[in-house]
Amino acid sequence: TSLSTPKKKKRDDGMREHVTGCARSEGYYKIDKKDKLKYLNNSRAFAEEPPADTQVRTRPLLTLGRRSEQRRLLSSFTGSCDSDLLKFNQLKFRKKKLKFCKSHIHDWGLFAMEPIAADEMVIEYVGQNIRQVIADMREKRYEDEGIGSSYMFRVDHDTIIDATKCGNFARFINHSCNPNCYAKVITVESQKKIVIYSKQHINVNEEITYDYKFPIEDVKIPCLCGSENCRGTLN
Repeated sequence: TSLSTPKKKKRDDGMREHVTGCARSEGYYKIDKKDKLKYLNNSRAFAEEPPADTQVRTRPLLTLGRRSEQRRLLSSFTGSCDSDLLKFNQLKFRKKKLKFCKSHIHDWGLFAMEPIAADEMVIEYVGQNIRQVIADMREKRYEDEGIGSSYMFRVDHDTIIDATKCGNFARFINHSCNPNCYAKVITVESQKKIVIYSKQHINVNEEITYDYKFPIEDVKIPCLCGSENCRGTLN
């Protein structure tokens, strides 16, 4: 414990020389104000801004990178790509305020907590992308497990989105023969997505509905939407 304290030595530039070779091994020590000023002056000399011509060369490269990224996203959309891209970005970064609670139509429903204008993206239908064969197997399994409702949404002939056990609030949207929303399939980066659009202005606490458009079958599913032009059945 009685180790001799190393003597303070200074280099030619006036800065203290570390005897042990490492500043951390010598503990805390004060630095004179004159030494601090010398160190600050030296650091400022190295931290000068690069020449103006260097900055001019780098800025166009960043701009080109952003433009190429934007063109890549735009080209990935089909149909009205400009509007779909803008609205999908708005839906992703500025989500609508929605809530699910008991519905007078059927069980649970989705309701708006803010006014929604016409022709706006309300919510994306999120779930697992599966094939028709898997969808048939899962439907039978859900019936055996006692799950009364399966939330499957067909994207195209080969792809189905299953939101029964892995989804978001969109699966609670009920059917209506006179809906205030409609479903639309858009393509983002070669991947098809189902998005619910507002068909008309939606007030606060108004239930969000769309037409399921089930195929016609012999076994009918009764419709409970209660609208004036109700068809009576979902299929």
